[in-house]
Amino acid sequence: MKKQLVLGVTALTLVSPLLAACGEDEPKLVIYNAQHEPLLKELAPEFTEETGIEVQLRNGKDLELSNQLVQEGKASPADVFLTENSPAMSQVEAAGLFDQLPADILDVIPAQFRPVSGLWTGFVARSTVLVYNTEQIQEADLPASLLDLADPAWKGRISFSPTGADFQAIVAAVLELEGPEATKAWLEGIKDNGTVYDGNNLVLEAVDSGEVEVGIVYHYYWERDRKENGDVSDQSAQHYFTGGDPGAFVSVSGAGVLKSSDMKEEAREFVEFLVREKGQQVLADSYALEYPLNPAVQLPGVTKQFSELQPPQVNVSDLDAEAVVDLMTEVGFL
Repeated sequence: MKKQLVLGVTALTLVSPLLAACGEDEPKLVIYNAQHEPLLKELAPEFTEETGIEVQLRNGKDLELSNQLVQEGKASPADVFLTENSPAMSQVEAAGLFDQLPADILDVIPAQFRPVSGLWTGFVARSTVLVYNTEQIQEADLPASLLDLADPAWKGRISFSPTGADFQAIVAAVLELEGPEATKAWLEGIKDNGTVYDGNNLVLEAVDSGEVEVGIVYHYYWERDRKENGDVSDQSAQHYFTGGDPGAFVSVSGAGVLKSSDMKEEAREFVEFLVREKGQQVLADSYALEYPLNPAVQLPGVTKQFSELQPPQVNVSDLDAEAVVDLMTEVGFL
């Protein structure tokens, strides 16, 4: 059995008990949510206030919930699926479980950040960055490409958290852009060179304390700490790769309506709320500090605005979660 399928079984253990807790008095929109739980707890009441539609969140991890949806198939109670990263969306899309979204919802989000199929859409994003200790290394001495971190010159100097969906989405982008052989060689190189931490906040802390010089994370970990108190970001800064480098990859959080839903109209209303200005503004104003994907809404007070990023062109439907899990298992990360 593939590791990915094992994750799905875990999700059933984690999430299924919630089914019994669901009230039966009136139907609620059931959202399988792999985005940040506090973020959706802010956004869902705003949606309910505007529409009168009650929402029930069932929270889990990207691949846990995507595997659960695949196992449940047409019998799934889910109406909407939300993720942090797009490979889990691609898995559910490939299983034929998403309903088509209408054009007036899709067209709100730039085409680069939603699949050509129109079966789901991105709604927020996070940029890959290299955080670096400003007392140990100058930005001018950082590598030109994320791929350069596999060079022996970086041995003992880098850090990352390979078991999380964030890092695996970055690997999925490298795989799509560079192919399996180059991606395997890169993974082997950074495995030899790097220190593994169990969580991106620990990577941030390690870089800030000087345990390691650089770490691979998404932008909002550093931005969030700097906004709150700077405890683990005051001796570090962010480096943004440019020119479409794999290290400039922008990971898209996805939203889609399930074919199995018996509340498709309400589910589409929720996705529309996510991408329209009001919902996007709620996201922009939240603690999460993820980039809204509606061009009409900006994320204030961050190092770089979304329009300044130079991400590679990646078809979000082609990011293959199963291939990434297999490859990272082969290399020894999972």
